[in-house]
Amino acid sequence: MAADAVIIGLGYVGLPLAQEATRAGLTILGYDINQGVVDALNSGTSHVDDLTDADIVQMQEGGFRATTDESEIASAKVVVICVPTPLSDEGGPDLRPVEGAVDAVARNLQPGMLVILESTTYPGTTDEVVRPKLEAGGLVAGTDFHLAFSPERIDPGNEKFGAKNTPKVVGGQTPACTDAAAEFYGRFIDTIVRAKGTREAETAKLLENTYRHINIALVNEMARFCHELGIDLWDVIDAASSKPFGFQAFYPGPGVGGHCIPIDPNYLSHNVRARLGYPFRFVELAQEINSGMPAYVVSRIQDQLNEDGKALRGSTVLLLGVTYKPNIADQRESPAVPLAKALVAKGATVLFHDPHVSSWGAMGDSVTRVEDPAKAVVEADLSVLVQNHREYDVDALAGSANRFFDTRGKATDSERVSRL
Repeated sequence: MAADAVIIGLGYVGLPLAQEATRAGLTILGYDINQGVVDALNSGTSHVDDLTDADIVQMQEGGFRATTDESEIASAKVVVICVPTPLSDEGGPDLRPVEGAVDAVARNLQPGMLVILESTTYPGTTDEVVRPKLEAGGLVAGTDFHLAFSPERIDPGNEKFGAKNTPKVVGGQTPACTDAAAEFYGRFIDTIVRAKGTREAETAKLLENTYRHINIALVNEMARFCHELGIDLWDVIDAASSKPFGFQAFYPGPGVGGHCIPIDPNYLSHNVRARLGYPFRFVELAQEINSGMPAYVVSRIQDQLNEDGKALRGSTVLLLGVTYKPNIADQRESPAVPLAKALVAKGATVLFHDPHVSSWGAMGDSVTRVEDPAKAVVEADLSVLVQNHREYDVDALAGSANRFFDTRGKATDSERVSRL
């Protein structure tokens, strides 16, 4: 059966995209190499935060189906590649998932197809990596098939902006390719933004996340010296935010997590070094500052325990919230991991609670989950708000704690509370 589009990679990017396209009446086929993911989806079970099981059932009623059979790619008019691009050991993007997906498309490429890459990567990937693989069989991009890049902008847990109402940037190999991609996305996304080409679309995504990365690093560095100077940075940010122009608020934290901020800017930094031979200094400095925040949090924890005459070794430290964002279960690149590892290495007994995490796989048996955070804060020597989930009554927890270190600026000031 022919499909309007096949979406390759059914994770936090591909699945919401499939949902919006299905809602608009398109027949969507989902392709993934993970048989467990495919079986779960075909049985009506979601594995991502932003979609419920009921959402998957509704998609199925609209014709959505998942498969691991790559030959079915040939039946689609449009192919959208939404696979992950983790960092390689060298600091650039690991393109093996993208290359594997493109190879599968190349084996099933048909004349007239539109192929779109959404996976975040360095500028030039669509033209230099994807296009040659697709053209190896004799078909030519821009002539025999359309090729474009459209960066994913999914923000997991965002209740205001999703796939439909977040503007979609598209850049094609040729103007006709851009038109084809804009026409496809325009069927189920409100606003389409045309970039000059694939490189511009690729770089736009990296600029968005580099902007955030650098500004988060700025306030993280300010958090350090404001603490030393006795200045309440959270109050400073609130005051600065009253300016109706020229300022956007960013907030300090125990580190940066998720796929975008700690990873994407490094694609650009790595690409600049590899191609031009000099550093992208803003990105490298931001990475240095942000990656150092877990260690800084540990040093602040030690200082607070010292005030009570306690050593970190042998003390019980409770971590509240271990995901990288509030109100979701996503743990990718969470700063809670290096924070917990550093505490364990220094001899602390580390407990954690997270309403969205029943098992913290990254830490194994080195930390213990507690069921009741209200009881645990009373027993712990020091409790740390690492992630501010809506389930937490922060002031109540802080009020019961022996010591409470708030890295998110949510607790009311008191003698027991120290804020980052």
